[in-house]
Amino acid sequence: MRAIIYDRFGPADEVLSLQDLPVPTPAEGEVLVRLKTSGVNPSDIRARAGGRPGVTKPPFPQITPHSDGAGVIEAVGKGVSETRVGERVWIRNGQWQRGFGTAADYIALPADLAVILPDHISFEQGAVLGIPALTAVHAVLGGGSVAGKTVLISGGAGTVGRIAVQVAKASGARVLTTARPAAHADLAALGAEVFDYSAPDLADQILTATQGALVDRIVEVEFGKNAETNARVITERGTIAAFGSALDMAPVMPFYPLMFKAVNIDLVLVYLLSTQESEAAIKNLTDLLMRDALDLRISDVLPLEECAKAHDMIATGQRTGSVVLSI
Repeated sequence: MRAIIYDRFGPADEVLSLQDLPVPTPAEGEVLVRLKTSGVNPSDIRARAGGRPGVTKPPFPQITPHSDGAGVIEAVGKGVSETRVGERVWIRNGQWQRGFGTAADYIALPADLAVILPDHISFEQGAVLGIPALTAVHAVLGGGSVAGKTVLISGGAGTVGRIAVQVAKASGARVLTTARPAAHADLAALGAEVFDYSAPDLADQILTATQGALVDRIVEVEFGKNAETNARVITERGTIAAFGSALDMAPVMPFYPLMFKAVNIDLVLVYLLSTQESEAAIKNLTDLLMRDALDLRISDVLPLEECAKAHDMIATGQRTGSVVLSI
């Protein structure tokens, strides 16, 4: 089978190569998926470039990148029902703590990591569900229903943020979001009240819009940078569900303003959701898909051979949505 591999960290065009590898055999409890698409995420780019703190070399001798993808189950291992053969599925955690991800013709992985893909959802859309959509769904709904509550989503123009806006809106929340001015019209069309994230008086603008009412839940892409604003606008016993802090990776928190509101801080990493959390997130996501409640914006679909180009597009910000490889 064709597979993209790397065995050292470095620039995409220097370390990624297309090779021929044996088709894997599903072990006990596993399924073999013939992949149709592979989703490319910023975390894949950081992993390949050696950007994870404390990681100085690849954790496996050879790595096929990407955790997300979609395809069709072609075979099953011992203990998995034969009825799963032929299922259209999307992949989650494909390359998490494993050497071989979805940038290949096939992947063998635990059966529960291959989730049924609704018939009306394309394989390209399926490749967006693993990291971006599950992160958005858990960040919004991981604490329970948000119906009738106010949810602030930081960075609504990003892939996760834009999905989170739709999740919150479809779940009955009042949705506030921050974004660059060029994205305001799109997010407003999705039902959000939009604020310029660079405004020096952002907290005041939000509180003016809510007539002083505080925010129940914040979905945060830049935890450190926005800590002071969030401390002002969050309600007592509210939750900040943070999935990123790239601009300030060692933030200083306004501890007492947060403590005296008894704010909950939920650090969201979809790879490490508990079984109960992942099952709830998948159930909620499937419900949203069946309701056609999500516009999963895909910027570019490239062939597997152009994996390095896909990595560079994400690294340089040259996209307006998700980047997917067609296999």
